[in-house]
Amino acid sequence: MKYLIVGLGNIGAEYSNTRHNIGFKVLDALAKASNISFVDSRYGAVAELKHKGRIYVLLKPSTYMNLSGKAVNYWMQKENIPLENVFVIVDDLALPIGAIRIRQNGSDGGHNGLKSINEVLGTNAYARLRFGIGSDFSKGRQVDYVLGEWTEEEEKILPERIVKAGEAIVSFGTIGVERTMNFFNSK
Repeated sequence: MKYLIVGLGNIGAEYSNTRHNIGFKVLDALAKASNISFVDSRYGAVAELKHKGRIYVLLKPSTYMNLSGKAVNYWMQKENIPLENVFVIVDDLALPIGAIRIRQNGSDGGHNGLKSINEVLGTNAYARLRFGIGSDFSKGRQVDYVLGEWTEEEEKILPERIVKAGEAIVSFGTIGVERTMNFFNSK
């Protein structure tokens, strides 16, 4: 059984430690903990994680956030992965920092990466893990906040929450989205 796990973010050193790149950060931590490496490939960096008879294709799109759908669609086709086995990791302003919310489907919530995926796939019926980045910004400063780097205080919270997100990814493939939601959304 194969799963496509997509961590949303933007390529380039200037984005590496920004709130918008939490999807990349989660996949990097999972790969490191699993002793696997990403390889640059078409439309993104890819790593393959094997766990309990399942294959997780980890994808960090290189298309920039606004064109994430192109990378997701390509890798779904290339690896022959059905929509119900797609799991997208995305930053969410509506959740407190480090909060994790898993959903089976939903709107893009104003997120350009999800908007692109929805448009290219023609549906929003894929699972996603929303990782809270908080909303501590003044009016009109949303873009600066999202593309801003984590504060020292936020950095203290992140490691444990990133590990938890990695556990949710593995859980998605082993026990399914509904049981994973029950387990991780309550914490």
